[in-house]
Amino acid sequence: MRLFSRRKPAPTLARPCRVFDTPIAPEAPFWAIGDVHGCAGLLDGLFDRMFGQGSPVSTLIMLGDYVDRGDDSLQVLRRLHGIHAELGHKAVVCLRGNHEQMFIDFLDRPDTTGPRWIRHGGLQTLASFGVPAPRSSAEPAQWIEARDRVRETMGAPMERWLRALPSSCMSGNVFACHAGADPARSVEHQDESVLTWGHADFEKEVRDDGIWVLHGHTIVTTANATSGRIALDTGAYATGKLSAALIEPGNVTFVST
Repeated sequence: MRLFSRRKPAPTLARPCRVFDTPIAPEAPFWAIGDVHGCAGLLDGLFDRMFGQGSPVSTLIMLGDYVDRGDDSLQVLRRLHGIHAELGHKAVVCLRGNHEQMFIDFLDRPDTTGPRWIRHGGLQTLASFGVPAPRSSAEPAQWIEARDRVRETMGAPMERWLRALPSSCMSGNVFACHAGADPARSVEHQDESVLTWGHADFEKEVRDDGIWVLHGHTIVTTANATSGRIALDTGAYATGKLSAALIEPGNVTFVST
């Protein structure tokens, strides 16, 4: 399993649209889970469905957006951080989503990024830490105090883990990221912001390099694999449906709560 972190974008020519007909071929079978968004109960229920039958698959990829919107962001972070610490990065790969990035931005610049984060689900995350959200017009000192309380509850090990989350990983011809990829660039030369926030052409154009892109971020009614894209965000915080996929050579099996 190869991890990608920072990349330098390389200019490429736009590729013509085509029918995607390459079989899925990971190096080995693995599980992936879509956007959790603070839904700790759904995550535990999904784990029971995935691993309660004694699955021999040893690798799990989490596709980002563990925090915000749902009520139990801190519990989700503790669960994933604990699993990662216990099993190691080769067994559990937690990718960084745009909501983790907003959370990190809040930790770095609470007075300037806090109000926007609150409007996009940070209110629920602060509540899970037992921290009241300042008013959007609050003085910088109030935002800094809220940040400091969150940081104290998190603890340094969890914060280091959060900041070190990679933006993508790859197994065979399956490229996993949070928000999708630029179809006109190789996966090795994707921009970090695209992997985290998405690209306008991702769902419009089909890749011609045989790479399947496994992603969350964009809510779909039903998890699906089509045209070289495997979509796993089924809007858990709003629908109660958290989805996972077992990715095997030549096959994708979906499981949902």
